[in-house]
Amino acid sequence: MKTITVRGLDDTIKEDLKRVARQEGKSLNQFIVDTLKDRLGLRKQKKYSVSHHDMDHLFGIWSENEFRSIQQKIDSERKIDRELWQ
Repeated sequence: MKTITVRGLDDTIKEDLKRVARQEGKSLNQFIVDTLKDRLGLRKQKKYSVSHHDMDHLFGIWSENEFRSIQQKIDSERKIDRELWQ
């Protein structure tokens, strides 16, 4: 692949590019390539990576007492009855 040089970027743009790349955990080069692909519609969509949020409202709604009750039930089921295994 050929190398492309981009001239005329002011310091603010350069720092913003670096900051956003760092936030996304990417190298500056990879961030720019990904951004160009997105803008040009060239990024391939992952077939099985669709995120659904239709059940989000169900998570995190247990009270502390409900959690303890459920956890106690789980813990009691994890106990081994040694008489059955001898």
